[in-house]
Order: sequence, then C-alpha cells, then structure tokens
Amino acid sequence: MNRTIRIAAALALTVGLAAGAIAAQGAAISGEVKKIDEGAGKITLKHGPAKSLGMDEPMTMVYRVKDPALLKQVKVGDKVTFDAEEAASGYTVTKLEKAK
Repeated sequence: MNRTIRIAAALALTVGLAAGAIAAQGAAISGEVKKIDEGAGKITLKHGPAKSLGMDEPMTMVYRVKDPALLKQVKVGDKVTFDAEEAASGYTVTKLEKAK
C-alpha cells in the first residue's frame, strides 16, 4: 500500500512539474513594435522580461518571424503580446497579436 502511494505521489509531482514547464514556455511577452522589416522577415520589439526565453531584464531586440504574414497585422508603435522561441539561427516570433 505504501509503495503504491509513493508511486502515485511521484507521478503526480512529475506531471505537475511538466505542466509548469509547458506553461512557462508558452507565456506571452508584452512589448511594443519599434521597427518592421518585411523584406528580411524581421521585427524589432521593445519588451519587458521574457522569462520563457531566459531574459530577466527589459530590452529591445530584433526577432525573425516564423510567418511573414504576422508583420502585416501590426505597425510601428503598436502594443503587442507575442510568443518566441530560441533556435540556432536566433530568436523567432511564433505568435504575434495586438495587445488588448
């Protein structure tokens, strides 16, 4: 009986930690569009801390965009929320929308 309880507790802890990691990975980042370069498929964003990318301080960065159509949805000066991922070629915005 004790062994079953220990196994169930370990499994619950593992599932909880995995769910937390997934939630942190997909946390939206708040920012402002500073520049758009449609030809290069890049956007410059000034943003607050991006915990999902390991960035604890606010900064302005140039990002690639996964889908160039995302750049047509925003303009310089727009407040946005976005998701990004780190790849070998740099940071890439995977989701971008105007802030509400």
